[in-house]
Amino acid sequence: MEWNFQTAENLAAALRAGEVTSAELTDEAIARIERDDKVINAICVPDFDRARAAARGADQALARGEDRPLLGIPVTVKESYNMAGLPTTWGMPPQANFMPAEDAVQVSRLKAAGAVVLGKTNVPVGLQDIQSFNEIYGTTNNPWDHGRTSGGSSGGSAAALASGFGALSIGSDLAGSLRTPAHFCGVYAHKPTLGLAATRGMVAPPAPPLPVDLDLAVVGPMARTARDLTLLLDVMAGPDPLTHGVAYDVTLPPARHERLCDFRVLVLKEHPLIPTGSAVRAGVNRVADALVDGGARVERHSPLLPDLTEAATLYTQLLFSGSVARFPVEAYEQLRTRAAGLSADDQSLDAARLRAMVFSHRDWIEANNRRELHRRSWRQLFAEFDAVICPITPTPAFGHDHNPNPLERRLDIDGVGYPYFDQLVWAGLATMPGLPATAIPAGRSPEGLPIGVQLIGPMFEDRTPLRLAELLEQKIGGFQVPK
Repeated sequence: MEWNFQTAENLAAALRAGEVTSAELTDEAIARIERDDKVINAICVPDFDRARAAARGADQALARGEDRPLLGIPVTVKESYNMAGLPTTWGMPPQANFMPAEDAVQVSRLKAAGAVVLGKTNVPVGLQDIQSFNEIYGTTNNPWDHGRTSGGSSGGSAAALASGFGALSIGSDLAGSLRTPAHFCGVYAHKPTLGLAATRGMVAPPAPPLPVDLDLAVVGPMARTARDLTLLLDVMAGPDPLTHGVAYDVTLPPARHERLCDFRVLVLKEHPLIPTGSAVRAGVNRVADALVDGGARVERHSPLLPDLTEAATLYTQLLFSGSVARFPVEAYEQLRTRAAGLSADDQSLDAARLRAMVFSHRDWIEANNRRELHRRSWRQLFAEFDAVICPITPTPAFGHDHNPNPLERRLDIDGVGYPYFDQLVWAGLATMPGLPATAIPAGRSPEGLPIGVQLIGPMFEDRTPLRLAELLEQKIGGFQVPK
């Protein structure tokens, strides 16, 4: 039997039943990587010797009757997670030889759950791009079309899953970094509620792995089915034992509903600041039609929805004020000069980005207060709806664009060019208030490229969008092997 595209759930059952060994699964996965990854370039740091040793250990544990959630299952890990014995570079050439002393919290949790780590997956420089390429490890190609990006910053993980290199992967998300690669590569991902899963050890080198509460960024699971996402989230969930005590337990509330017909869903496909391409609109419509056909209550408009323009501006302010906080003083002074030269009438996202880069603490507090008002609005919305369905980005995967100045790049939406970073507004819709969001496959574009949409759920009710993802998978299908 071909095991490489089996679900983690099926692999766990087969391992328990003695139908296959972890050593066999691991050897098969390694053989596939060695055969196919030359053209994809998803696995930037292989760890095959230790993977084979871990697989032998898993087989011994299975023989003793042990039963752990991921026991014996081959997985991959985003390069940005610390793993003792492997480099953590974040794609930054000055850090090419940085070797952390200990595993990130989530790597430890994977290993404790019995997973077999095959290696690390490629990322963009500093995790700060919607593509995955860097001078150390090169470019990760989309398994559906090698001339296109796999997305970023968890692009290596999404490409690995779509290529059959392991059943699961862990990534991170600040600006759609889990959801966009899943959308581009036709796989599943879940951005957890902010703070649900500990992030220690997912830190840019050479910084020490401190138990810091990040403002927007989360770590989360990637898989080829919705049920596998839930399986992996259950392993990842829980705060840092350094700040909450080792025995702290997280019990997420159950999904609001078990049947499609009971869900109340708000469907969005248009954003005031950027058009949605025709292929993505069709994907959103396909999901909406499946919900209606399944008996769900579907609305296209609601006065409860927070203002999308303000939400995008707020997200931009919080994202960029944080991302440049450690810039050198000279660079900061140049930004201050440029920001001072902006016209007061310029309310574009480009202007918001520049102003945010030189925010004072007072400015940031004001933005954070407005975020709390948005969170209150979302709570009111989720009293009437169970999920919001919307695009992840306006287009399918685009062609590789390595212009060193991202501000000069343009995103082609149905033949018209738009500022490259404006495509982040949809990802920011869930990120800014810290809401959970599940990325699911929703069909293909006319060129045969995967299209994904995101299901945004109420804060700390991650199981609700995950269950909806599972029901939609049964209704419209899910991952397909790239042709």
